[in-house]
Amino acid sequence: MALGPGDHDVRKLQATGGSTFTLSLPKPWVLHNQLEPRSSLKVDWRPSGALRITPLEQNQRVERHVRFTLEDIPENSLHDHLMGAYISGADVIVIYHSADHASPTKTVRRFLRSTRGFEIVEQNQTSTELRCLLNPGDMPLHASLKRMYLLVSSLVRDLQEVFAGGDIEFLSDHEEREGEVDSLLYLIERQIRIVFESYQAASRLGVSRGQALEYANLARCLERMMDHVNNVSMFLIGHEEHIPFLNLTPPIQQLPLWQESLKELMINIRTQDSYRIETARHQLKTLQIELKAYETSIFDDEKKNQQMASSLSISESVRRLCAYSRDFGEILLNMKLASLMIEVREN
Repeated sequence: MALGPGDHDVRKLQATGGSTFTLSLPKPWVLHNQLEPRSSLKVDWRPSGALRITPLEQNQRVERHVRFTLEDIPENSLHDHLMGAYISGADVIVIYHSADHASPTKTVRRFLRSTRGFEIVEQNQTSTELRCLLNPGDMPLHASLKRMYLLVSSLVRDLQEVFAGGDIEFLSDHEEREGEVDSLLYLIERQIRIVFESYQAASRLGVSRGQALEYANLARCLERMMDHVNNVSMFLIGHEEHIPFLNLTPPIQQLPLWQESLKELMINIRTQDSYRIETARHQLKTLQIELKAYETSIFDDEKKNQQMASSLSISESVRRLCAYSRDFGEILLNMKLASLMIEVREN
């Protein structure tokens, strides 16, 4: 008999009335879900062939709580613990500490800036309680991805504006934009963790678990792209004197082609056109080869070491943008092929 979550049981179908089959349910499961005779159950026939049975109306709302004491965790690790609880899908996080311990308020505020949906609901001298007010389905995965893409592409456009002679102040908020991309990645990772543990969350988001995993891969690609764009921004802010020289180099000249390819791939998250995806990936591969050749040629030309180093640094970042964008296209192909897969059973 199945006694609890994770247990397995084998039951036999019973024929009643000739054309009706019945199957008894484990009593512990019935009691756990507070079911009674004539309670309604929802039966889903899954693509895998399995049947999923769930109570149509559940009386209890299940919350995930995480509690830890500051004295029991390594020093300066509170933020890492908070982020781990967030990504793991915790609904409530409670931090305990002694009255004479330094208040965790500063770290908690940093955590709130890095995440979406959490707020402080109760705080006193010995504890702080955080609660998530955002349901997993409130922010669709494709909306988060689109926002990440817009942040990356907008910062690249501002870089191009600076190279064209615009004010360096266009890049003044690069850290805020990078931080927002990070927070969106954390949100997507949290949602996907919840999706893998709750079919209801998957239904609200309108994705299968396999699709959710691919969305996570897409989000990581965009986050890595933003890291490199942010590195270029920081370099230019600290070395404005190199802007006129760098503007004439292949890495900067190739940025519009990279933008065009990534835009095409973003469109194909929904359209999933194999030809357009492959065309964009081929263009990115060509850019990678050209940039690699440029990096090699730098050392054949006698110029100032400082210019060589700066040019190589910029080229490396743009080349990696192309690499991550190609990964983006590969994931889209994986998603399309998964949607076309069929089951063939042997006789």
